[in-house]
Amino acid sequence: MTPPELALVVPCYNEAARLDSAALLDFVSTRPGVQLVMVDDGSTDTTGAILDGMRAAAPRSVTTVRHRPNRGKGEAVRAGVLAAIDQRAALVGYFDADLSTPLRAIDDFLAVLQGRPTIEFVLGSRVQLLGRDVRRKATRHYLGRVFATAVSHALDLAVYDTQCGAKVLRVNEATAALFAEPFRSPWIFDVELIARYLRTPVAPDEPSRKDRLYELVLPAWHDIPGSKLRWYDFARAAVDVGHIWRERVASRPASGAGQTTASR
Repeated sequence: MTPPELALVVPCYNEAARLDSAALLDFVSTRPGVQLVMVDDGSTDTTGAILDGMRAAAPRSVTTVRHRPNRGKGEAVRAGVLAAIDQRAALVGYFDADLSTPLRAIDDFLAVLQGRPTIEFVLGSRVQLLGRDVRRKATRHYLGRVFATAVSHALDLAVYDTQCGAKVLRVNEATAALFAEPFRSPWIFDVELIARYLRTPVAPDEPSRKDRLYELVLPAWHDIPGSKLRWYDFARAAVDVGHIWRERVASRPASGAGQTTASR
């Protein structure tokens, strides 16, 4: 089988009521270079049967991965990405199963990667600007701004939105290594992923890792009811952000030692 241009991972946990399988199948039917990697993360509803139906309907365009028991979104995404890497995909991305980021946004991600050869990692960003159709609950928006401020400090990176569930990366040795080890957090694995990326060494004549990241303002994003996120997950997330900050500080070169390629 010809390696896909893009393998799109969709993590699923009890998504039978929200998963628009018809939209996903229609999408790949018009995109021969796209492979869907559907991950059933220990669902207890009929999600598994829906994914089996998708695979039967488009066996060349849909791959399924099964987890038993549930391992959390981070590990579901990691398993899907590893399966995509095995397929030798040129690009790998992940979108939330509720399609809060519409599939048509894929074209915007691809345009960035095609037009900017040095960019390796594109992050979808939910910004309520004129001309953008971003619909988000006010409480989640303001909590998100507080969280984003803490994450920017933890990563030492002026990033607006780490938690949007839409991201695309080039597949190479450095980015594949980001998924080699399990994530500490099931929910803020995106922050861990960025932290791992920033710690990845670069050659002296190459752009820094910060310069290979790109935040793409999404044309549309809709807050879909049925999120699995609960209030206590925010408390766990705060602890995990603190751990990521401590790891960054501990890996910093000593004062006066000069910058090394590993710190870029």
